[in-house]
Amino acid sequence: MKEKVQRFLDSDILEKYLLGETSKDETLQAERYITMYPEVRDTYNQLQDNLETFAKMYARKTPEGLKEIILHSAKKEKAVSRKFFSYGIAASVAILILAGASYFFWNQNQNLQMENTLVTNQIKYLEENMKNQLEDVRNQFIVLNNPATKRYRLNGKKEGKELKAVAYINPVKKLSYINVSNVPELPENKCFQMWAEVNGELVNLGVIKQLEDKDKLLALPYADNAIGYITIEPEGGNTSPTVKNIVANINY
Repeated sequence: MKEKVQRFLDSDILEKYLLGETSKDETLQAERYITMYPEVRDTYNQLQDNLETFAKMYARKTPEGLKEIILHSAKKEKAVSRKFFSYGIAASVAILILAGASYFFWNQNQNLQMENTLVTNQIKYLEENMKNQLEDVRNQFIVLNNPATKRYRLNGKKEGKELKAVAYINPVKKLSYINVSNVPELPENKCFQMWAEVNGELVNLGVIKQLEDKDKLLALPYADNAIGYITIEPEGGNTSPTVKNIVANINY
């Protein structure tokens, strides 16, 4: 029985159940195990606490101006509706008199439609951006709480000897992240830059800056036998890594 419970805990069903992503059968199994086994119930309660803490840690403010954009769009649409209604009455009463003015109003309406399209596209962009951010936070939560996740500590050397980081690699979910908890000071004309070799291709992961949030996770591209490393480059970063300046590396 203990082995059966342990196999369940080692799977990711409990995390998926918490996030509302289980199938019907998985949902029934999770609810049955939570009810029957105290250790599963305790783990589930702990995951709930972790999720709440994690959500607060990574809570993102509503994009600035979103409310104004939506209200602006609504007002424009209402204005367009009123104009169409007015045009209809005017046309029925004196269509010949307004024949010359109809082009002006048509042109105004075209402008309003263009503005509405622009606002709609902005809202879609914001929605997609927020969706991607939520997906990233969800993946981080799964990686940090899944028992299959492996942790690798990186310690810097040379000029980066004070650099400290932890990589989280989950071969089951094929997700990987890195937390750089300490970025030492460098001369103003130098910076740390992160790279990865994935499936034979070099990926530039960008310059590592002084982090305000030391708990922040940065996504790593996942692949079997990938390599990640950090180099010291000229200020602003480089297009290719300076191999002799590698100060930390990880095989994952």
